[in-house]
Amino acid sequence: MGKLNKTEREWQRELSPEEFKITRQKGTEPAFTGKYWNTKQQGTYVCRCCGTPLFSSETKYDSGSGWPSFYKPINAAAVEEHDDGSHGMQRTEIICHHCDAHLGHVFEDGPQPTGLRYCVNSASLELQTEEKSDEGTYP
Repeated sequence: MGKLNKTEREWQRELSPEEFKITRQKGTEPAFTGKYWNTKQQGTYVCRCCGTPLFSSETKYDSGSGWPSFYKPINAAAVEEHDDGSHGMQRTEIICHHCDAHLGHVFEDGPQPTGLRYCVNSASLELQTEEKSDEGTYP
């Protein structure tokens, strides 16, 4: 599957202002405010912009950071890593391989088996579930 290329105007028509700011302009939602930071509902987290499967609820955990956190992507090729020296910090940005949507950052302070924490903005994701039930939350 090749890269999905759309103009900035096309993305603005398809995304909410918050989704556009985060996914296309590398923004960050405030901690503890995103739709998925506290959910325990089972399913697959896909890219909000293109629908590519990115993370499974089976690898989601409560990192205490205020953002959805996963210890590995569904498929390593679906998530690209780039050096990010913005805001006076040295971090590793994660983006969707298919559409270049900004997802968040990956850190080396996660649980085993990987030791990684993929810290993702809820606005970059859409949770696809098999059942239509109320979302559970962590206590």
